[in-house]
Amino acid sequence: MKKYILFDNDGVLVETEKWYFQANYDALKDMGIELSQERYLNIMIEGKSAFILAEEKGFDSLSIEKSKDKRNELYQDYIRTQDIEIKGVKDLISKLSKRYKMGIVTSSRREDFELIHKSTELTKHMHFVLCSGEYKRSKPFADPYLKGLDIFGAKKEESIVVEDSQRGLSSAYNAGIDCVIVHNDFTIHHDFSKAQYFINTLAELEDLL
Repeated sequence: MKKYILFDNDGVLVETEKWYFQANYDALKDMGIELSQERYLNIMIEGKSAFILAEEKGFDSLSIEKSKDKRNELYQDYIRTQDIEIKGVKDLISKLSKRYKMGIVTSSRREDFELIHKSTELTKHMHFVLCSGEYKRSKPFADPYLKGLDIFGAKKEESIVVEDSQRGLSSAYNAGIDCVIVHNDFTIHHDFSKAQYFINTLAELEDLL
């Protein structure tokens, strides 16, 4: 019986992945570098930065850091101005909070996460949030989800992860935790063969559990 739910954030609770790609695309384009969505998705699967393209082009570390800062500014602007809500998520999380203990395990920076959820009210139902830099190694390593289990004091068999990317699935798999993949057009071509469950929308999670 499942007692604990560990949610990814981007693409699962909010529709932000396409805007993070766009921010990376815009920042790299200013450096004269074309970032294809296919290359971007492959880089993300490996848990690396899109700015590996700038390294390949020979840009120095200072130029890359300045461009990353620009990327971050662009992303936060998209978060503020674009519709990132996924319909039905707020009601579902409220319902699930009455039966399960829940946490969010994300690769987002803490400042971006706080901006994203400034008005969603989702975090009030969560026992904790883990952001980038708050665990030893990022997804696809097991560390983020293992830390989530430690915070809960939960057993692996009592827990389930909800993800939308191959990198996130790999993290859950490496941690030995069952994983539900929720459909996302942005990651539709990822390899999800190691997932235990598949749902088209997050609204189906309640019946699955």
